[in-house]
Amino acid sequence: MIPEFFDIHSHLNFPDYGDELLLIINRMEKNGVWTTVVGTDLKTSKEALVLAEKHEGIFACVGVHPVDEPQQNFDELEFEKLVAHPKVVAVGECGLDYFRIDQNDIEEKERQKNLFIKHILFAIKHDKPLMIHSRSAYDDLIDILQFYKKENSHLLGNVHFFSGNLEQAKKFIAMDFTISFAGPITFAHDYDEVIRSVPETSILSETDSPFASPVPHRGRRNEPSFVIEVAKKIAQIRGEDEEKTRKILVNNALKLFKIH
Repeated sequence: MIPEFFDIHSHLNFPDYGDELLLIINRMEKNGVWTTVVGTDLKTSKEALVLAEKHEGIFACVGVHPVDEPQQNFDELEFEKLVAHPKVVAVGECGLDYFRIDQNDIEEKERQKNLFIKHILFAIKHDKPLMIHSRSAYDDLIDILQFYKKENSHLLGNVHFFSGNLEQAKKFIAMDFTISFAGPITFAHDYDEVIRSVPETSILSETDSPFASPVPHRGRRNEPSFVIEVAKKIAQIRGEDEEKTRKILVNNALKLFKIH
């Protein structure tokens, strides 16, 4: 079975959904949407896998977010237990986030870089793509990835909720990484040039739910079904047929996550 749409980054493992979680998943399934539920620490990574085990159209991504849990390190032994499961399709959410830190805080930047490198080495070891978070840190992140890509050509991944410029996007694509876009593209035009310019094989759709709902759902809690609006907008910005774009976005996700 192949889905109609693929939300490659959601947080159905977050408490925001409460008692409505099954309702949200049922709506997702009725709309033909699959999603990758992304962990931000060990606990939410385990919860992502629990959801993936229960639902055919849910997959798990396991890792430690760069700033959500600053006291938590990457416990490789614990994550080894998770990554062996066939429904764990990526490593992350990992990366660099300098948005809320003092830009002169070298110690914090080094902490984040070291944590990110642990994820990279883990992903290489297990031949899994990275699910990358980057905020106000694209240049450092690109430097690190380029270094490890030189010796590990099979290192792949996706830069989620892309908010960089076209030059940065091209550097990721040159490494065979993909970039994904979420709800804000439905009401802001900041990334239209990037969306129009990147190869069709390098673009993915996501929600980052429960955050950043697209038009016409702004102000509401986001959910995987709303990825339909993101896919439509990508087609519109690129001036392409919606059905063609939908299929491309799904195929790109299946390829990245090695889902057959």
